[in-house]
Amino acid sequence: MRHRKKISKLSRTASHRKALMANLAAALIIYKKIRTTTPKAKALRSYVEKLITKARRGDLASRRLVLKYIKQKDVVKELFEEVAPKYVDRPGGYTRITKIGQRTTDAAEMAFIELIGFEGIYKKRKEASDEKRKKRKEKEKEQEKQMQEMEQQAAMEAQAESSSVEEETEPVEKESEESKEDTK
Repeated sequence: MRHRKKISKLSRTASHRKALMANLAAALIIYKKIRTTTPKAKALRSYVEKLITKARRGDLASRRLVLKYIKQKDVVKELFEEVAPKYVDRPGGYTRITKIGQRTTDAAEMAFIELIGFEGIYKKRKEASDEKRKKRKEKEKEQEKQMQEMEQQAAMEAQAESSSVEEETEPVEKESEESKEDTK
């Protein structure tokens, strides 16, 4: 019987599972919304909600307790200064899991897990990354145009040089023809 065995092992050793949860929790706190497999999202939900509940107190002892689980100090700082104050009056339920279908490569069930109340931040970051992507593509197109122009100029210069070489060789041939006629 599987009584009192609540933790999903995710087919990993204890140390690997501990590191995975810490990294996923850090990513969720930083980005406010992440895409992962559904079992990982379900395991992460309870892990993160316990950390947010500890962070809601905001004292040094709770900060040290959270630092036991998440080692990155900047992430813990963001958790205590940005995330936890939003949930002071909320009695749990800080995350939302949205299933998005299967991954094409291995048909694993995928899901978004997000912090409730931070929906606009994810959209702003996505828009900013889209703008960066557009600027990068425009810059690449400009570089391609410059390269094409340089190649065309080089081809024209090479063609001009070859035609000038042909012009120089033509008088030599004429001189040699004239010298043959003179010898006859």
